[in-house]
This record gives sequence, C-alpha cells and structure tokens, in this order.
Amino acid sequence: MKKTVLAALAAAAIGTGHAIPALAAGAVKTPDVCAMPLDAPLPARASTARSGSGFAEEILRLRGSARDARITEQVLAGNVPDFLRRLIPVTLSWAPKNGKKIDVTICVTPDYMAVGGDGDFVRVPMGLPAAARIAGTLGFLLPTTKMVDAIYAQAQVRLAPAPMKPGAQMESTDYFMRHNRTVDKQRGDASAALSQLTAGQKKDLVLSNRLRSKPGRVAIYGWHRPNGKPIQPLSTVHGSGYADYSHGVRLVSMTAFVNGEPRALTDILQDPRLAPVVSSEGPIAGPERLLASMR
Repeated sequence: MKKTVLAALAAAAIGTGHAIPALAAGAVKTPDVCAMPLDAPLPARASTARSGSGFAEEILRLRGSARDARITEQVLAGNVPDFLRRLIPVTLSWAPKNGKKIDVTICVTPDYMAVGGDGDFVRVPMGLPAAARIAGTLGFLLPTTKMVDAIYAQAQVRLAPAPMKPGAQMESTDYFMRHNRTVDKQRGDASAALSQLTAGQKKDLVLSNRLRSKPGRVAIYGWHRPNGKPIQPLSTVHGSGYADYSHGVRLVSMTAFVNGEPRALTDILQDPRLAPVVSSEGPIAGPERLLASMR
C-alpha cells in the first residue's frame, strides 16, 4: 500500500475514539485506532458473487495452485464477507532493560480469510504464494509468531482446535469444508458474533526470518490449545504451495501504532529497538520484500 494511503488510514483511525473490546486480563487498553476498513483497496462484494458453499462446490476437485488461483481471484474481486473488512486492535508490550515500556498496537482481521458473504462463507486455506499475493496486493502483511500468540491471548472468542484424521485427504477441499462446518458449529455454540476477534481454530501462515534460509518453504505456527500452548511450533517442513484444512491466513495492517503514534509496520519490524515488541526473532529486514519474494 502506498504511503499516502497508509497516512490516510492512520489519520482516519486516530480520529475515531471508539473503545476497544474487552481484552485478556493484563492487556493494554487503548483507543480503537483500528477503525479503518480492510476494503480500502478491495472492491465491494458484488450482488452476483458466489456464496461460500457454492464456491466450495465449484472447486471441490481442485487442489494446490489450481485451487489457490481460484481463491485469489475471488478474494481480489471482493468476494469477502463484510465482517472481515473491519480490523481489530491487538496490543503487544515490551520493556527493554533500563528502558521505558513500549506498546505496539497492530490491526488484524477478526478471523481467517474467507470467500462468500456473512451468511454463507468458507474459510480458505491456501499456499504461501497465494497468501503473499493477497496480502501484498491489499497492502497487508502476514503475522509473526509473537503476533499470533498475542492475538490468541486477546481474542474475545477462543475455539478449541478440532484436528481431523491425518492423511493425503488433509489437502482436499472436502476436508477443509468439513472443518469449516465444525468451526461454524463451535462459534454457534459459543454464541459468538462474526465481528469478534476469534482464535484457536487454525494454524497461521507466518512471516519469519527462517524463510530466508529455507526458500521455497512455508512457515506455519499456532493452533493454540485452551491452555494457551500451540499445537504447531514454528515449522518450515512443507513446500510453499502446501495447504491443508488446518491452515488459515490472517492479515495484519501495514499501519501499526507505537505508543499511539502511527508507524509503518515494516519499519517497526526492521527497527532494532521496536522489533522485539512484535517479533520473537528480532528484526526482520525488508519484510515487504520478503513477502514479495514468496509470491
């Protein structure tokens, strides 16, 4: 996203003054600086757009890059639920030795990327090239492992992981549709609103320095249990095009806020002083270039 657009989004966010939803115990409470839309660069959803279940039927026999191409086409055409177009604030804090505590608020989608409308949508796992293309085109990044932990800790809705039988079928569209129905039932049982920050239902595709030494791989992390411990430690075992039912793509805005002041998240990730707030790996050099190299 161009700097002028980032500045406009940041300015709009600063002027909102809405209250942040309740956070986890001990979390920082801050004005809702994330009252900026995801859909600034995204078309409105067309009245003729496919429903989530209808789209899933169309791609039922597709896997890998062929399925990812159809998903990317739908997302960039604006066939995305309205609830995903409003971002949620998550605040990370860190106190360097002999230094003042630093708060960084990131703005994230409330759930994982999905195709369809609010009444009929399907969460869509995808390989890293597709995820990177969507994030880069819309002016977003993928989260770091530290961000994923913070999202889980501050989520208003925490769903228990629901693993399915492992095997080659894990990559099928049928499998991720079945898992999507499981997640929807969990949300229904919890009487959770779609707009609430939700975590625990998927593993995340993440941004990691490991990808520089492991080209052609995807970095995966998360799927937190109710005790807060992730099932999946940071892994780069799979090739970049791999995607199964347990994977999700959560987007993080390029605009973040350091002690309330807007900053480009790419700058924060590269800053030796600020990077430890949002990255357990320390600075990530050129995160936007790293993301671009994955497409």
